Amino acid sequence: MTAEDENEALSVVRGEPTAEELAALVAVIASRSAGETKRPAQPKVSGWTDRARYVRGRLPHSPDGWRASALPR
Repeated sequence: MTAEDENEALSVVRGEPTAEELAALVAVIASRSAGETKRPAQPKVSGWTDRARYVRGRLPHSPDGWRASALPR
């Protein structure tokens, strides 16, 4: 490898693209890599806003299970 090869960030392996095609490729790669760093951080969700805590658990299965459904836990 020469010093020129080490400085290349992109190399064409096969074919002969035009300058416009290479420019379009570089623009797409640059826009994709720049968009990844600008994502906003996900806000932390408090446990107080979790609606699952309002859902009651399963009732016991027994002949008198209906009676237990009216009793406080």
